[in-house]
Amino acid sequence: MKSNATVTVQRRFLGRIVLASAVLFSGAAMFTGSARAADETPDALVQRISGDVLATIKADKSIKAGDIGKIMVLVDSKIMPNVNFQRMTASAVGPAWRTATPEQQKRLQEEFKTLLVRTYAGALDQVSDQSVTVRPFRGSPNDKEVLVRTEIRGGGDPVQLDYRLEKTPGEGGGWKVYNLNVLGVWLVDTYRTQFSQQINSKGIDGLIAALASRNKSNGSN
Repeated sequence: MKSNATVTVQRRFLGRIVLASAVLFSGAAMFTGSARAADETPDALVQRISGDVLATIKADKSIKAGDIGKIMVLVDSKIMPNVNFQRMTASAVGPAWRTATPEQQKRLQEEFKTLLVRTYAGALDQVSDQSVTVRPFRGSPNDKEVLVRTEIRGGGDPVQLDYRLEKTPGEGGGWKVYNLNVLGVWLVDTYRTQFSQQINSKGIDGLIAALASRNKSNGSN
């Protein structure tokens, strides 16, 4: 059994993940057009959206209060087009993703998205006086995948937040986020560990059922 001190530390750490992730998952809403998004360098994109995003979260009381319906609309209409969520989900599921049916893959993406939204929604009220600094970028124009490092300051110790982005081809393409690192912990890797245990025990359908049950439980809290 975990001690109260351990649980407290984990909650505080989760709170930082939530805050940092709020910048990512609300940040994509600030894109003003596909052409601009496609032309921007990844560090410029992150630099542009970060300040606007924090201001948006601070100004929207319903989002800060964890209004799931409003957050989900925001996710579907503004955020998902700018995140490679299929890749994110596939990476979290691991090798079993390749053996999952299209319907199972669809369900996994739906439940994983709901899990992320419900997990993060409860801590959006932590956003207050934070600001984001993009650290010097070391990528080159020919890169297809890059790492953009940032730091969130305000309300306590600085929080390291790194983005992994990929260049997507075609009209309307641009940089899309597929993973993020908070304080040295990659989000997708954290969930992969949890998901692999469930898959090894009860298979893909077992994971889907577990996620659905967890989401239902989170929604009733």
